[in-house]
Amino acid sequence: MAKTKATADTSLCKGCRLCVDVCPVNAIEPLTEINKKGYEIIRIKEEICIGCGQCYKICPDYVFTIE
Repeated sequence: MAKTKATADTSLCKGCRLCVDVCPVNAIEPLTEINKKGYEIIRIKEEICIGCGQCYKICPDYVFTIE
């Protein structure tokens, strides 16, 4: 059975960083990379993501998908 993971569409990210603070295993890191909208984005460290869905629940911009 495949492990549940979060994925992120960083083109939707507005850089609020709420997901960074809520992740229980620190699997989301803020980057200084800018998306097309001009916001700094995040990256999911897939190797440590536990797929808990906290990022999905807190994100106001629907950046995350849990697969």
